[in-house]
Amino acid sequence: MKQPRFFCEHCGAEVSRDTKHCPRCGRYFASVRCPACGFVGDERIFKGGCPVCGYAAVPEQGRGDIKARPREEEVGSLPLWMYILAGSILLAVLGFLLFTLV
Repeated sequence: MKQPRFFCEHCGAEVSRDTKHCPRCGRYFASVRCPACGFVGDERIFKGGCPVCGYAAVPEQGRGDIKARPREEEVGSLPLWMYILAGSILLAVLGFLLFTLV
């Protein structure tokens, strides 16, 4: 299992899991904030990634930097109901315009 990596939200420096203050900028950490959804909580609940959206920074293969793992909802296009809703609204507006012009 990949271990999550922790970063200072103020200066971006990587810090260890049990660090109470950033060695680079000196700011103290009260909790962990997810960079994807903004959820804030105690570091113990972030063991496998964000408990709300599932975000986890995983190393890119062959490189040392990190790459964000996309959430399931972000992959692909919009849900079908969004297209149906937009089409319905468009048809309603066009129908209203045609009715008022005739």
